[in-house]
Amino acid sequence: MTGSVRIKICGVRTPEDALTAVEAGADLIGINFVEGSLREVDTGQALEICEALEGHDVERVALFCNARWDKIDPILQRVPFERVQFHGDETEEELEAIDLPTIKAIRGADHEAAETYPGSILLLDHPHGGGGQGQAWDWSEAEDLIAHGHDVIIAGGLTPENVAEALADVGDIPPWGVDVATGVENDDRYKDPAKMRAFVEAIRRRKEAVEVEKESGEGA
Repeated sequence: MTGSVRIKICGVRTPEDALTAVEAGADLIGINFVEGSLREVDTGQALEICEALEGHDVERVALFCNARWDKIDPILQRVPFERVQFHGDETEEELEAIDLPTIKAIRGADHEAAETYPGSILLLDHPHGGGGQGQAWDWSEAEDLIAHGHDVIIAGGLTPENVAEALADVGDIPPWGVDVATGVENDDRYKDPAKMRAFVEAIRRRKEAVEVEKESGEGA
């Protein structure tokens, strides 16, 4: 974990990419079961990835979108996950049926949606686009949700070049975490080790800059 901001690298497709992400500093690894996604993996691939991460200090996150329970349950029974993320129109009741902690993606800083899922961490993605598209948006809109005590993950178009700006945009209270997929990939949708390291390092530098600023203010 980089300071109090957790780093989630999503759409990991191989054990090698997963281990490289952990070495770079990821706190959560997202594994995508969304049908038709360029990052979709099957149960066997997911099991290989999750087994490779055994013993590492990282959470394994399963990602679904409007999936039927008869698809979700066999995967969660077979593959060791610590958390489940939902990216569709799932209800709070459906999320509560999951025995693991949940993340619920919503469109931008939607206060009504945030109140609909009080038991989940909220992943704020682009207001007008689907997840995993690499589209940036006005992250400052998340500031009010964070200030009201919601656990929020900032997502949507994050890259090593703009993640520090996104963290600055949400104000003095850091989000629960940040989520990146496209921003640390090559054109083939596999993860780029250098981009993952640069992403984590940008967050570390942002944290250090904030600490220096606070110390300067206290000494003034």
